[in-house]
Amino acid sequence: MRNAIIGMMTLLLAGCAVGPDYVKPQIVSTPSWRIDYQGAANLADTAWWEQFGDPALNTLIETALKENRDLKAAAARVDQFLGQLDTTRSQFFPQFGASVSAARQRDTETGPVPRHSTTYDYYQAALNVNWEIDVWGRIRRASESAQAQVLATEEGRRAVVLTLVSSVANSYIVLRGLDRQLEIARDTEQAYGKSLNLFQRRHQYGTISRVQLSQVESQYEIARQAIPQLESLVRQQENLISVLLGRNPGPIPRGRTIDELSPPGIPAELPSTLLERRPDIVQAEQNLIAANAQIGVAKALYFPVISLSGLLGTASADFSDLFEGPSKIWFLAGDALAPIYTFGAISGQVKRAEAFQHESLYQYEQTILTAFREVEDALVSTTKGREQMESQGRQVKSLGDYARLSRLQYEGGTVSYLQVLDADRSLFSGQLSYVQTQTGVLTSLVNVYKAMGGGWVTEADRRTGIGPVVQAAGPRLETAAR
Repeated sequence: MRNAIIGMMTLLLAGCAVGPDYVKPQIVSTPSWRIDYQGAANLADTAWWEQFGDPALNTLIETALKENRDLKAAAARVDQFLGQLDTTRSQFFPQFGASVSAARQRDTETGPVPRHSTTYDYYQAALNVNWEIDVWGRIRRASESAQAQVLATEEGRRAVVLTLVSSVANSYIVLRGLDRQLEIARDTEQAYGKSLNLFQRRHQYGTISRVQLSQVESQYEIARQAIPQLESLVRQQENLISVLLGRNPGPIPRGRTIDELSPPGIPAELPSTLLERRPDIVQAEQNLIAANAQIGVAKALYFPVISLSGLLGTASADFSDLFEGPSKIWFLAGDALAPIYTFGAISGQVKRAEAFQHESLYQYEQTILTAFREVEDALVSTTKGREQMESQGRQVKSLGDYARLSRLQYEGGTVSYLQVLDADRSLFSGQLSYVQTQTGVLTSLVNVYKAMGGGWVTEADRRTGIGPVVQAAGPRLETAAR
């Protein structure tokens, strides 16, 4: 028996795993980005959101990393696949069990074997074992696939961390932009209200016509109607941030104004680094590894399943004799179950596994292309948005001068009030547009960090209170790999 087990172990170790070994696809990446930007710095490994200098934003992100429900669900998914990995790994080892049975039976008196008593008791207690010898590598390929799925799910969790931090930062920036637009609308409404009161008195004393008063009233209502719209957007943005924080909708604490935020610099990264640092790219590659291993699992079905089984215990018709020496029973057997003709059942599974591997490969390549595009888009939006914002800033200054001078000329009687209305309306619109562009520039910069990934995801992950789930299961993964 000992020699048989040693022989089986030798056969197991000498066996080869069927199916293709994984080979990393060749990816062609550009040597540099199309956008040439100044002031790039090695910031991709730092907590870049802290460079905004806003304690309120830092607190919101810290809270989201600990309380967000999507992040907790992603961690639970990793645990699910770790459990599946343990289940798959268990097939490497003998499966032990125990059984205890007691029965009372009556046999026929007219059978081929005469019996003095047709009714009797039967008791049995035994330990049993079953072990599939992984000669063709089916279990090894299944374990390889399960491990890759664990790693892919872990990268999916890290992708949630990346998206969560970026979403909170962007949502807060948009909120502060809306706050600033609401402040402009309220200030404009108050200024227009004072003008309206003045013109109402002038109309009362007959110094202006009803047409001029209607023009002032129309201008006042333009600013006034913007206020409830912006207030609604502010509330909705607060509700969005509350959900990201894992809370019921409610007010969000503010810190610095959008003008006071200090945006971090653009990180200095090369296109090739995305292949190693973006969680979604790493996740797509692990999915490809898992799909590749499943081809071996399917192809192993062509070969015999070799297994050992055994039983050791006692059996007796009298319970008092169950544990006596003569009651001992044992059983040892080796089985080989091989398919002969399955009418395409196995070949169909192989074709399905190969097609899924091709799909995973194309998805991996598409993920990389999408990543390159997202970084390029974010860089374009940031650099060109800054140029647009600088131009709009100069425009707002000019519109302010235009509105001030037009009012002075109207008071001097050299221009009509239509010019004043046009100047004020243009200034109000220009101020709102400037804040919108300012908001877009800051969110585009956040999107640069989101698109590039980097070590900052690990820094944020450390603050979740969960930490890398797979890192805690490292020994289990190493054992599975061996």
